[in-house]
Amino acid sequence: MPDLFSLLRPPYIFLTLGVISFSGAVVSTCTGKTRTRFRRSVYRAKEPSEFWGVVAMYYLIGVCFIGYFLYQVHAPSN
Repeated sequence: MPDLFSLLRPPYIFLTLGVISFSGAVVSTCTGKTRTRFRRSVYRAKEPSEFWGVVAMYYLIGVCFIGYFLYQVHAPSN
């Protein structure tokens, strides 16, 4: 079994952060409540445009981190 702290070293830190961000976006989508950068709650029913903007940002950040991890792992070394 791999060491748990090995997930906090590059390039695995990017995978860990990507999975956390993507999972947070999925949970926010399902519950209809999310947090902004300044710890303010935004609800899907009350402020739909702001809610979907924040959730889309979380999805995008997660996909970018996971993509960067895949690039680092599979990049040709010269």
